[in-house]
Amino acid sequence: MDKKFVTALKVNDAQIELNRFAGQFLTQTVLGAVSSLKGGEDIHDLELLLEAGNVKLVVNGDELPLTPFPEEIITNTITGLVSSLKGVSQMDIVKINVTAQ
Repeated sequence: MDKKFVTALKVNDAQIELNRFAGQFLTQTVLGAVSSLKGGEDIHDLELLLEAGNVKLVVNGDELPLTPFPEEIITNTITGLVSSLKGVSQMDIVKINVTAQ
């Protein structure tokens, strides 16, 4: 990827600080998953909202529909990754914003 991305993570409306490794890992994981979906090419701006096992993806201003299989994979991957971060306990709402710089 030629672009540099900045990622912000909120869990239950609380901003979670990401060290370099966690930030890059989360960014690459989200971009990799979403870029493999139809409509997820050439990402400039991405919002991923995970709430009650439901995933909402908005890429470059357009919401991407998900079938159950990718929705389950994204849910499980993001839940596992974010739950292991320092300062995260219960996760009711997870919001990830990735923006190209």
